Amino acid sequence: MDPIFGFPITLPPPGSRELLRVLHKELRGAILDGRLKPGLRLPATRELAGMLAISRNTVVAAYDLLLSEGYVVARRGAGNYVADTLARRDAPRPSEASVDMDRRLAPHWRKSPGPFSAAPDRVFRDDFSLGVPDNTQFPFDVWRRLSARALRTLSKSPPAYGQPEGRPALREAIAKHISFARAVACHADDVIVTSGAQQAFDLLARVLVTPGRSTVAVEDPGYPPLRAAFAAAGANVAAVPVDDEGLVVERLPVSARVIYVTPSHQFPLGVALSPQRRAALLEFARAQRAVVIEDDYDGEFRYSGRPLDALQTLDRSGSVCYVGTFSKCLFPALRLGYVVAPPWLRPALAAAKQLADWHCDVLAQDTLAAFIAEGHLVRHVRKMHKVYAERREVLLDALARHGDGRLRALPSEAGLHLSARIPRSLNAEMLVARAAAEGIQLDAVGRYALGRYAPNGLAFGFGMIAADRVDEAIRRVVMLMDG
Repeated sequence: MDPIFGFPITLPPPGSRELLRVLHKELRGAILDGRLKPGLRLPATRELAGMLAISRNTVVAAYDLLLSEGYVVARRGAGNYVADTLARRDAPRPSEASVDMDRRLAPHWRKSPGPFSAAPDRVFRDDFSLGVPDNTQFPFDVWRRLSARALRTLSKSPPAYGQPEGRPALREAIAKHISFARAVACHADDVIVTSGAQQAFDLLARVLVTPGRSTVAVEDPGYPPLRAAFAAAGANVAAVPVDDEGLVVERLPVSARVIYVTPSHQFPLGVALSPQRRAALLEFARAQRAVVIEDDYDGEFRYSGRPLDALQTLDRSGSVCYVGTFSKCLFPALRLGYVVAPPWLRPALAAAKQLADWHCDVLAQDTLAAFIAEGHLVRHVRKMHKVYAERREVLLDALARHGDGRLRALPSEAGLHLSARIPRSLNAEMLVARAAAEGIQLDAVGRYALGRYAPNGLAFGFGMIAADRVDEAIRRVVMLMDG
């Protein structure tokens, strides 16, 4: 029993990378369920560190996170106190009923984590969030006009469910757009419209995984929601390291029957899969009869060099499923994406889509089809390319000038974020927590890793931060690195 709080705090062993996350979770949970009452003064950081036998820096970082989230307030000269303005949940009491309810769930969902990300509960002065585009310059007036026109057309149509594969006009528009923009060799019949890339991953998991038997190889570090979709379907998820040339193909397990890659802009490191690795990956897939899921989540934005051919374009054995989304080039709330699938896979995907939600929103599909067909998508991407290119250059310059060798940008020629390595002596998660307390939102690369392949670094998205804010924000991040 901890004499400070009157309840136990269970932490991982000293030196664990999970110390900060677990301590923050324990304190946050105690505040939310009322074990730490509003107005209670928290122990001094040095005192709590001594009682828990951990680094004071870890306690400081945990307190900084609680401050940034509004669970704790700081009073000058008096310490940190539990905030009294939070709406708290009633603490659930263990009972036989709750145990029985737990047993009704499938085993995977009894231990399933919560949502991977959500809208932040605060506005950051300098926001380097990943995967979020700037929608302030989106032509919503054009979108409203096209949506109104689509609605008028629908009002004159007989009521009916749509095709699970998607509206024919949108499938045609997508095929033409990616054939032009990404040299993806496809026709409208090859396209299945989904509710964003995440549903594409979920549908692929449903039709490709035999529970308990299928091995799915994923990049490490990589995209957690993809891993979760396949784990939920019963796959054995195998982590494969990433280096400066992308996925290390020679480390693929021979048993892998599905391989997930982000070859244009590896998430989160940003490197591109080299031509040699692309050829080796396609040969592995052909020889092992494996499926490659190519996630081109932000491939519209490339800033230098010749774009490498998509794996789908190079594929000659029907092994590649090309997944795309409109969340980065338009806006995330649209929730529309697509899969370009080989012929043998399309009927199963369409059937899985129909079982999942029958089809995507018809009004949104028709509006997007017109938006693409009339050239608005190409014009918007061209405009935003200039905006993001400027922010990226300013960010690279700031990292080089202020980083003093301790913030080394990783090679990246595309997308809406880039990553930078930091010295091993610095704890990336602690730095993220300190930055959040100072109004700067950024991310630790390590939180996207499954195991030992995690590099020590920070990820900087530039979709949400104005170019004139970047330099000062990076300067302050570097100051935080000095403690």
